[in-house]
Amino acid sequence: MALVTDVLEWLQALPQPALVAATGGLVLAECTIGLGFIAPGEAGLLVAATTVTNVPRFLLLWLVVTVCAGIGDSIGYFIGRRFGPKLRETKLIQKYGTEGWDKATDILRRRGAWAVFFARFMPVVRTLTPAAAGTSGLPYRKFLPAVVAGAACWSAIHIGIGAALGEAAKRIEGALSTGGLILLGTVVIVGVVVHTVKKRKKKTAVTEEAALEPAV
Repeated sequence: MALVTDVLEWLQALPQPALVAATGGLVLAECTIGLGFIAPGEAGLLVAATTVTNVPRFLLLWLVVTVCAGIGDSIGYFIGRRFGPKLRETKLIQKYGTEGWDKATDILRRRGAWAVFFARFMPVVRTLTPAAAGTSGLPYRKFLPAVVAGAACWSAIHIGIGAALGEAAKRIEGALSTGGLILLGTVVIVGVVVHTVKKRKKKTAVTEEAALEPAV
């Protein structure tokens, strides 16, 4: 029944360089404009962070993710500088990120480099802000420090959360006996059944009420 523990132990047994490199690659891809909508960088980081059991592992993952995020954002910045406002009219932005693009450009206009820092913590906007910064003409000498600082804080927070979740999952699973796990599963199933029955009764009552109403 120790499914969670088994998964975590399997992740921890993976070659550390490969796991860290894969996580860094996902984050880099997410930070590059156009790939942020399909690359699960944040989710991948949280999963990888569950393997963090000591300070050296934390520092290694933190350093790699920070560097990869900085590189990805820099790529997005230079794409924005190269293509300018025309990026907003691309099919990808029109389909997935017009609102995020407008929000990013508005924040940049009001906050400058600070917007680059805080955008790191905002989904979608995080992906579009580097290109928007390049388009807006924000100097790279101001953009890069903000990107590095934001990436460092963002990665440290997410690695800490992932590590805490991994440890908490082990403790909870260790505290529950087989009987406790079965009881927990039964409670969940009963809750789902009760919710479904109530929903059906409500739907039936609404239908009957509508049928009793006189036609106008």
